[in-house]
Amino acid sequence: MEKKHWLGACLAVGLAVSTAAVAHTRYKPFILGHEAPGSETMTQVVATTQKALTSNGFRVVGQYVPFRRTTIVCATYPEMLAAAAHAKNGSFGAVERISITEVHGKWQVSYVNPDYLAVAYGLQPLPRTDEALKTALGAEKIFGSRHGLTRDELKPGNYHYALFMPYFNNVDHVRRFPNHAAAVNTIRANLMKHVAGTTLVYEVNVPGTPKPTTVFGFGIKSGKGGDHHILHIIDAHRYRGYAYLPYEMMAVGRRVIALRPRYRIAVNFPDTSMMGSHGFMNIMSAPGAIRKVMKEVAGRRG
Repeated sequence: MEKKHWLGACLAVGLAVSTAAVAHTRYKPFILGHEAPGSETMTQVVATTQKALTSNGFRVVGQYVPFRRTTIVCATYPEMLAAAAHAKNGSFGAVERISITEVHGKWQVSYVNPDYLAVAYGLQPLPRTDEALKTALGAEKIFGSRHGLTRDELKPGNYHYALFMPYFNNVDHVRRFPNHAAAVNTIRANLMKHVAGTTLVYEVNVPGTPKPTTVFGFGIKSGKGGDHHILHIIDAHRYRGYAYLPYEMMAVGRRVIALRPRYRIAVNFPDTSMMGSHGFMNIMSAPGAIRKVMKEVAGRRG
């Protein structure tokens, strides 16, 4: 009997220590997989990246060049899709984003940290996704925040950049359609026509959701909400967080929703100051511009 009590006490202590460790773990938004030699062309690095992803269980769903010397590759993984289907608005996290960009004569191959994404978007943990990414692309450095955020600071309902800023679940309701097919067909057609300077990067159906769910990834080529305008102001660090791109819109049943731009920018660049040459004040008009683009892509006027 005493032995059972002793074992129970050990298990309880171990669980408490493990829980405390998780609670105090600090998460950062991006991971530098590796740096490829500058002697390689961007085409070569992108091809190598795609091959490594597919060899490790990912399905590449799209890519695009948002600006010079940079390519974004997007891919899904079974664990990500399953986790996305079982969380409120979780399908915003159904696709992994990888950036290949030249910095100081080398190609940085970086990607969204799946641990950070899972906590921020309320997904189940993604250990297999994390391991597959590390195997495919490496994991030289976690970056994007000097000190990182704890689970309690980052999770939905808690994280917001400042007072009166939106939370994860404060989504934009872009438009309501008669049915899901009408929503999907309209968004696809407008992205393919480059409405409002957009470009279609991917279209992914998320299986297992309560309502039919389709996520679109898209780039914005120009304007105050453009990819280049935002990132070349707020991301001037040694390691680039260009895997912030592309943006997402999601058709859930007959509704089209999107993460609030102010939330999405801030959660990817949590250390950005409000003032200064690389501060948020320099992109004050960007969230409204992005929202206007989304409405146009959804065929909404005004």
